[in-house]
Amino acid sequence: MKTVLITGASAGIGKATAELLLTEGGYTVYTAARRVEQMQDLAAKGARPIKMDITHDDEIVAAVEQITRETGGVDVLVNNAGFGLNGAVEDIPIERARYQFEVNLFGLGRLTQLVLPYMREKRAGKIVNITSVGGKVYNPLGAWYIATKHALEGWSDCLRLEVRDFGIDVVIVEPGAIQTEFDDVMVGPLMEASGDTAYGPLTRQLAAALKHTFEHNASPPSVISNVIAKSIKAPKPKTRYAAGKLAGTMLFVRKYFGDRFFDRFVMKFIKKAA
Repeated sequence: MKTVLITGASAGIGKATAELLLTEGGYTVYTAARRVEQMQDLAAKGARPIKMDITHDDEIVAAVEQITRETGGVDVLVNNAGFGLNGAVEDIPIERARYQFEVNLFGLGRLTQLVLPYMREKRAGKIVNITSVGGKVYNPLGAWYIATKHALEGWSDCLRLEVRDFGIDVVIVEPGAIQTEFDDVMVGPLMEASGDTAYGPLTRQLAAALKHTFEHNASPPSVISNVIAKSIKAPKPKTRYAAGKLAGTMLFVRKYFGDRFFDRFVMKFIKKAA
């Protein structure tokens, strides 16, 4: 039975992935999040919840040590924990920007470092990194978040080449617009950061566009959990999976048209959705 560790499992994509793997069977599923009380429903279904703040090294180390004692080590790591810091570059305090990187990149990186020795020794394993279409595209007032996702894409590509000879797969999953708690908390912090600054008009437009998009044009978390499960079960998974509403459109336009066209495309989309 393979041991799976899923971070950010108290809600949204992480919780949906845990539920799916528990339903399918064949896995010992550890779920990690700061809000362990939000994972008691998963515990009732057979998961093993662990309280873990991805920015606290002692909690990361303790989690891996617990799993090692109980099952030997992590066979599949789903790096899902993360949040979006939105607001104009000029308005976001630099300490908040640093924290964004601590959560979305450095904490993930530290956890990955700790599970790799076991995978190398077994010469098998999967590391599934949940990025975003934001790892390939961009929008105004999302610079710090987008930067972490661009970084995670490149980081994952480098890691994939480093560990391939040890039988370890590194998979990138790029969600589009997904109905999760993650989206519910976007607009408030965005308005708080830049709603009353020089960027107020653009902020109000984007807030309205986000609200409309996630109310009317977003996919359920199950769309992504199905992709994650597919990548875990595949003998030779793809290096990247993009799924969820708007993902294909945004990635297509970004790939095949120039920067100026994509700039206009994004701003037109925001104004139309607002």
